[in-house]
Amino acid sequence: MKTRRDFIKTMGLASAGLLIGANTMSAKSYGRIMGANDRIRVALFGCNRRFFSISQALTSCENVDVLYVSDVDSRRQDAAVARVSDLLKTKPKGQKDLRKILEDKEVDAIFNMTPDHWHAPAAWLALEAGKHVYTEKPVTHNPSEGEALLRYQARYPDRLIQVGTQQRSSAESKEIIGQIHAGELGEVYEAETFYINNRERVNNPRKVAVPDFLDWELFQGPAPRTDFMDIWQDYMWHWYWQYGTAESGNNAMHELDIARWALQVQYPEEVASFAYKNHFKDDGWTMYDTMDVVFTFPGDKLIKWKCQCRNGYKTFGSDRGTIVYGTQGTVVINRDGYEVFDLRGRKIRESKSSAKSHSTALGGSGDGLDALHPQNFFAAIRGKEKLNSSLEQGVVSTLLCHLANISYKEGNRPLAVDTSNGHLREEEVQRRHWAREYQKGWEPR
Repeated sequence: MKTRRDFIKTMGLASAGLLIGANTMSAKSYGRIMGANDRIRVALFGCNRRFFSISQALTSCENVDVLYVSDVDSRRQDAAVARVSDLLKTKPKGQKDLRKILEDKEVDAIFNMTPDHWHAPAAWLALEAGKHVYTEKPVTHNPSEGEALLRYQARYPDRLIQVGTQQRSSAESKEIIGQIHAGELGEVYEAETFYINNRERVNNPRKVAVPDFLDWELFQGPAPRTDFMDIWQDYMWHWYWQYGTAESGNNAMHELDIARWALQVQYPEEVASFAYKNHFKDDGWTMYDTMDVVFTFPGDKLIKWKCQCRNGYKTFGSDRGTIVYGTQGTVVINRDGYEVFDLRGRKIRESKSSAKSHSTALGGSGDGLDALHPQNFFAAIRGKEKLNSSLEQGVVSTLLCHLANISYKEGNRPLAVDTSNGHLREEEVQRRHWAREYQKGWEPR
């Protein structure tokens, strides 16, 4: 007996023109069936920051129902139920424990907007439960989780993972990357990426009683257990290694992903970071706030990333972007479009997106990309399109962020990398930094 998920897959193939010839139904009839029967039912995990952009984006996606919202903070979860009810005119259930949601066979896909340490474990639990996954960046909290996720996807090849590097769904980015690959810049040899923000002082964490609205056990999830600190349930967990991946995992991944795409490179030969905490040195921020990192790739290609996340001076004239250098010119790419320059530095042409990006605002990039990326995810589930941002690409781009962090943790020294698999060539460094300690029972299988 066919399940509803089998029906969605079959109808997706039909809409792609693979089954029409074998069926006597007209295209118009198929359209009616698709509208009536191919509803994709989703659950939203994590109801802060990115939740607001994603829930808004779902209003532009056809035939999608939100069955659940989930957050370890009951206040946010209740507010999320109200928001989805208002936006989509259907009331989802609130359920703190995402594992219980995954038991519901009616759920087809999840959107994972939880903290970094939850990204990979939630994804592999969802794959095991038969769900498709849209996961925010970074894909993983540590390099070994990327390898684990690839094993899981090989085990469940019919389940898709879309990575939240939404610029891969930008029409302007796809257009200019295609032109770069076609030779418009000649031979490309370097990409310079950057992120500029003016993040302010953060509080010094204090051990306090767990508030009654927070499920601290679930927040920690895969991470080893520790006392609750008053700073951890909100955005500031980013600056603590047990939960976050620093500004590289938080933001570098977007631009590094574009740079890799443009230069068509995979694993580097070497990574060298120069990173320090230069601002508010007595506050609760536990890692660098300023970073310059250089990745050297085979074929004499370079990717650089510059982070000034607590100094708002716009070194490159904007708050984030990717500059691609070639033997015949230069391209500047960001979420708002691109500009092409000749070797004299004269602008030849530009293409701007109609959807304005809010690129450094907490929780969002811009309504245009936030809508296009989920639309592509649902189209891929229905068999109509390929994913714009696959797990395979997301794992490699995330690894660059981890390598930058490892170089920093090793005293800002250069580290040699195996270009065949991205592993560090120093075995002791590899052992120290490749994986994390998990709370018992949360390890990948």
